[in-house]
Amino acid sequence: MSETTPKIKKPRGRARLLEGKCIACGARCESSCPVNCISMNEAGEPVVDAEKCIGCLKCVKVCPAQALEMAFTPEELKILEQLAAAGAAPQAEDDDPEAAAIARLQAQYRGVWVFVEQADGEVAKVSWELLGKGKELAAKLGVGLSAVVIGHKVEPLCHEAFHYGAEKAYLLDAPIYADYRTQSYLEAMCHLIEQHKPEVILMGATGMGRDLAGAVATRVGTGLTADCTGLDIDDKRNLMQTRPAFGGNIMATIMCDKYRPQMSTVRPHVMQMPEPLPTATGQIIKDSFTTPEDQVLVKVLEIIRDGDSKHKVDIGGAEFIVSGGRGMMGPENFGMLEELAKELNGVVGASRSAVDAGWLGHDRQVGQTGKTVRPKIYIACGISGAIQHLVGMQDADLIIAINRDKDAPIFEVAHYGIVGDLFQVVPVLTRKIRELKARGKKQ
Repeated sequence: MSETTPKIKKPRGRARLLEGKCIACGARCESSCPVNCISMNEAGEPVVDAEKCIGCLKCVKVCPAQALEMAFTPEELKILEQLAAAGAAPQAEDDDPEAAAIARLQAQYRGVWVFVEQADGEVAKVSWELLGKGKELAAKLGVGLSAVVIGHKVEPLCHEAFHYGAEKAYLLDAPIYADYRTQSYLEAMCHLIEQHKPEVILMGATGMGRDLAGAVATRVGTGLTADCTGLDIDDKRNLMQTRPAFGGNIMATIMCDKYRPQMSTVRPHVMQMPEPLPTATGQIIKDSFTTPEDQVLVKVLEIIRDGDSKHKVDIGGAEFIVSGGRGMMGPENFGMLEELAKELNGVVGASRSAVDAGWLGHDRQVGQTGKTVRPKIYIACGISGAIQHLVGMQDADLIIAINRDKDAPIFEVAHYGIVGDLFQVVPVLTRKIRELKARGKKQ
């Protein structure tokens, strides 16, 4: 009889936190641990009970900041060296049935989709912005970029989507989709997802997009990250979704690493608008799916337009914005900002603190709970620069900050900073611009 060499069991190690790497993402590691060996301290960092840890790697895999690693004892390291010298293969993913099942599920999903939001045939610009970003994501994943167009008599929008980078357009065109209703659009989106299985779905963080995205994510049983300010792909095909967290005090990167599709909503003007290519073409995939009208509970009886909309200012689309904050001291002082904005053919915005004080209306608010803007020039007057405000304007082409506090956070993102009394600086700027404009007219 021949003797067999006993098989050496590969050590698993114990989870360990790497100092200074945790981003306090919201206890993802704690929730992933099957033996409850992880608790969170007051700083939102994991505390690992090494005695309980079974080395399953789930917390390491789920951490978006690679802040956890597996630690081994000297004896375990010797065993690993012996296995490596003997040419032993690393632990296969099949050793973890859950990981293998997730991998099989995710392999079925491919492609990046952008929902093209429209009303009466007019597309929300955020849809084109997302197609530009979607093209980058699709290139990193090595997949195609598709637009989803739902409505009535909207086929021309498919061709327009090709101009902004889409290679395919899934079209559902029927009278039932003439007006947006959650139920009919939800059924349409879920039908398309079931048929074609996209890997990533992007929607605008608008009234329609937020409503539809939440309903779709709930129905298909996947995750949704709202109001993203950054999107990227990691080396495991996960969508890295960055957004403000904890009241805007930190920027968190969130990943949906177990479910598909991965869904995000993005505010208008956060992503760069791509240059359209009028000669670009693509494939239109028509689908006749509809929900019977008598099964749709909500009926549209009449559409009433906002009668005051023509008097409101759309700061989201402005090229020049002059914004005021607490440093303006009162509503009566916004007149000087109006004068400066008028000379620039721009509009006046405000920080949240100024809006909360009642100095300007909410439609003028720039920031996390207001509007995201991407103007050519953004002039911040008396705005300290809280993260909630910065995420709404930091992508402006040129930022000019005026503040008496030289240590104000706004100066960290400003291209030009003026440390001084805004009540002296702003009138001088206005007067100087008038003089330059007058001189230009004479010439």
